[in-house]
Amino acid sequence: MSAPAPEQTAATTAPPPTGAHNPDAAASAGEPVEPKEPSKSAAKKEARRLEALAKKAAKSTKTPAATPTGEKKSKTKPAKEVEKEEPFVNTTPKGQKKDLTKPMAAGYNPEAVESAWYDWWEARGFFKPKLDKDGKSLGEVFVVPAPPPNVTGSLHIGHALTIAIQDSLVRWNRMLGKTVLFNPGYDHAGISTQSVVEKRLWKASGQTRHDLGREKFLEKVWDWKEEYQGRISNQLRRLGASYDWDRVAFTMDAKLSKAVTEAFCQLHERGTIYRANRLVNWCVRMNTALSNLELEQKELTGRTLLNVPGYDIKEKFEFGVITSFAYPIEGSDEKIIVATTRPETMLGDTAVAVHPDDERYKHLHGKYVLHPFIDRRIPIITDAQAVDMTFGTGAVKMTPAHDFNDYEVGVRHNLPFINILNDDGTFNDNAGPEFKGMRRFHARRAVVEKLKEKGLYIETKDNPMNVPICAKSGDIIEPMMKPQWWVNCKQFAAEAIERTKAGEMHISPKHSEGDWYRWLENIQDWCISRQLWWGHRCPAYFVRIEGVEQDVSDNKYWVVGRTKEEAEERAKKLAGGRPYTLEQDEDVLDTWFSSGLWPFSIMGWPDKTQDLANFYPNSLLETGWDILFFWVARMVFFGIGLTGQMPFKEVFCHAMIRDAHGRKMSKSLGNVIDPIDVIEGVSLQALHDKLQEGNLDEKEIAKATAGQKKDFPKGIPQCGTDALRFALCAYTSTSRDINLEILRVEGYRKFCNKLWNATKFAMLKFPEDFVPEPTAKPTGKESLVEKWILHKLDHAATQVAEELRTKNLMAATSTLYSFWLYELCDVFIEATKPMTDEQATPEMRRSAQNTLYTCLDAGLRLLHPFMPFVTEELWQRLPRRPEDRTETIALTSYPVSDSDFKFPEAEKDFDLAFAAIKAARSLAVNYNIQSNVQVFVKASEAKQPVLSSQVGICAALTKGCKSFTVTSNASEIPAGCAVTPIHPEVNVHVLVRGLVDIDAEVAKLQKKEALAQLNLDKVVKLTKAPDYETKIPAEVRKGNDEKILASEKEIETLRQAMQTFLSLKE
Repeated sequence: MSAPAPEQTAATTAPPPTGAHNPDAAASAGEPVEPKEPSKSAAKKEARRLEALAKKAAKSTKTPAATPTGEKKSKTKPAKEVEKEEPFVNTTPKGQKKDLTKPMAAGYNPEAVESAWYDWWEARGFFKPKLDKDGKSLGEVFVVPAPPPNVTGSLHIGHALTIAIQDSLVRWNRMLGKTVLFNPGYDHAGISTQSVVEKRLWKASGQTRHDLGREKFLEKVWDWKEEYQGRISNQLRRLGASYDWDRVAFTMDAKLSKAVTEAFCQLHERGTIYRANRLVNWCVRMNTALSNLELEQKELTGRTLLNVPGYDIKEKFEFGVITSFAYPIEGSDEKIIVATTRPETMLGDTAVAVHPDDERYKHLHGKYVLHPFIDRRIPIITDAQAVDMTFGTGAVKMTPAHDFNDYEVGVRHNLPFINILNDDGTFNDNAGPEFKGMRRFHARRAVVEKLKEKGLYIETKDNPMNVPICAKSGDIIEPMMKPQWWVNCKQFAAEAIERTKAGEMHISPKHSEGDWYRWLENIQDWCISRQLWWGHRCPAYFVRIEGVEQDVSDNKYWVVGRTKEEAEERAKKLAGGRPYTLEQDEDVLDTWFSSGLWPFSIMGWPDKTQDLANFYPNSLLETGWDILFFWVARMVFFGIGLTGQMPFKEVFCHAMIRDAHGRKMSKSLGNVIDPIDVIEGVSLQALHDKLQEGNLDEKEIAKATAGQKKDFPKGIPQCGTDALRFALCAYTSTSRDINLEILRVEGYRKFCNKLWNATKFAMLKFPEDFVPEPTAKPTGKESLVEKWILHKLDHAATQVAEELRTKNLMAATSTLYSFWLYELCDVFIEATKPMTDEQATPEMRRSAQNTLYTCLDAGLRLLHPFMPFVTEELWQRLPRRPEDRTETIALTSYPVSDSDFKFPEAEKDFDLAFAAIKAARSLAVNYNIQSNVQVFVKASEAKQPVLSSQVGICAALTKGCKSFTVTSNASEIPAGCAVTPIHPEVNVHVLVRGLVDIDAEVAKLQKKEALAQLNLDKVVKLTKAPDYETKIPAEVRKGNDEKILASEKEIETLRQAMQTFLSLKE
């Protein structure tokens, strides 16, 4: 049997009905709207008009979306986007539901689609957790404490990745019916925020914070905080983050500050927090101590001249070298040679160490060297741990107060710890009169010159090394002795390892779990003092007792207090009746101290609140792998130490976003991207203008401007939030890095356009009075293709559920992309044409409409966690099932696997029919037949019934098809057909004779063959050259072999194609 093909339109892009019904009113009333009945002539006229619009829109929107990794590419040809309409103006009053009674726009406009929805969601309280009248949570709970962005500045694309992943998981769990809390907040970011405000103050007025004083300067920082918290809040809403905004927190608000004070006092009272005068990483520029995690290591391969912040920009200093010099032995003409990468530190040397077994120096054990610039005798000590006698001279200078390795030696041997530096990087009295007041890197040069003058200089040579840099200021870090507050982390770390291994907390991906254990096993105590003004001031007080000689680094003269009154009571007891004064520590706490309390401080700890009972421990922490130790470890430590529980059940670490070239995002490179610029689009000039708003100097601005011009020559196109979120999730895998290409995001904007136009076209198939069946359950009377698409829908739901459960967002987005594009749009929506036209029976039409509705409804719900705005807009336009009163797609049920939707036999049968369609399409393309395609399918008697039942659909899905015939009789296949087998019992034939110019096609193929032969001959000639096997590198020879094989295969394919054409002439 055969059937003529209906007129072809692009199901994925054709326009939909305009105002077919009022879904907005239907959503609020729960019933479909009853529109006025149009006349038959008017209806026909409107149908013809819509069909014409469908064709026009189809032609204008055929550019395929960028294809996620691992997916097949859509074969639609690129074409122009829908013509731009009038600029969109949002007329929806804030917090009210968008009016959707007007016809859908001709094409997808993200600005229009995304308007108004978030304000309505927020006003309606859709993102609040479900609680009973007593405030207790209902059912299963899913809690995500949003990592608080720093108020340092606006969000960048890395934050957008975090939000896209977190909110997708949050919305999915909410749609599963759980009580969900997604808690927002902000971090004061002590050193970072103080740094940017200081830079802005200097740039604007030439003043420092000291010119203003602590109180006035902090007023400036609070002003900055208010401005940027507002900016960030807007960005978060634009990104669709479904937070409960009534719970927004800030690390320095009253509730969280109370938690910080309590945590410090509790841990100090237990002895976990202690005060000690130890080596710290000192940033001269910021004038504060830093933890190891706040440093960057600049790798040098040898001698390198570097600028140092605070010095003249034209002045450079030598790094990446090691300098050798000699110390004279006391009472002898002998000298002992040592080497250092920091010659200036020799002013603080207090020992020279040798290995006890080194025969060269055994006669010097217990003797002294004389310092050449300072009246100081320096002992020669033996230490098998610190000295490798095979390295260098086997003698090592020791500066315990300015080197972390030397510090340990100093402790072991009870050496003097001589600090030679002031906080500002100048040398103090201990450095000797020649160097007192000199800046550290000027002193480096001066020391070397003085050694030369005294004949003690030996040599300077290249030395590959890492130079520690302050991540905020770029300054060279200086190890210095400072009395600070420390946290003993070893007990916490041991318990964290034990509990993680016991399964109390799961970390993924697997490599992050490995990093976690390695770091905890080598944990060091944590310095929490920061010499800043912005932050939580330490609730610690030095009790200065009259008549008592005291050391401020001595822990025993310090008290802590939750209030000043509590500190006074403890001070009185400590003073024992003697007069005293109470002096609060000027330092503030490391930002990560308050951040480490985040999972439970936002719930009201230390008070025993209902929120703490409902939502702690949290369900999931999602964050970047790069702060696994900065932040996650501190939260686990404090969770264990202060609540007795692990703070969350699961930690998922996402990759770090880099630019398309694999470079780290950096303002000075001009590759830091504001997500709003991707959402709205931005010109190149506007990107340039933004550079002027920051703290970059002119040289950095010039470099960043060049980078922007190279990466975004035409600016950044408007992509919309949904495309950005979907793209970022599609990038999310187990890798450590993401190289982001903006064009890929733009590709997903085109995918949104396909969703828009596909839904419009599909709704054209619904009559104005269409009401879906009360349930989505199949009746069993569906046609083959309906069962096929329902089976595919169920398969997609099953796959996505598992992919979301395992956090494989790359696979989840790929599954949904493929279902919508390649199964629903490319196949089923096209297949509905003959099933819903005038020749179809009412039963067939109604069944097809219900199946189409089920797929649209479920398909949008599947997509919603990733694309919240466009799915809400399209879902709200769909009619509702009877009794469905759900206000928003965000609160609908997420589709899950359903045995009623499984039709494996139907899938197999229709896959055979679809294989015939694809074979027919391929043959038509191969023979360049664009119209009047005549298809003949030769099938066995067993396969014929299935294929014959699908001829209408097969014809509809074969572009340019004139007829599609299925037969089991070979004599019905005309001569002059090209053929492709698709099954042992099925061959697909396309009539070619009389439809193509065989001689012309053969001539084209002959030209291609000649070119391929020419390329082959060139490569073969190269391989015949003398000494080819010995002179040409192996990888080049391998490449040539591959080229030869490829050319030979191409020639073989071209010759087969020519033979096929020529056989048609016989």
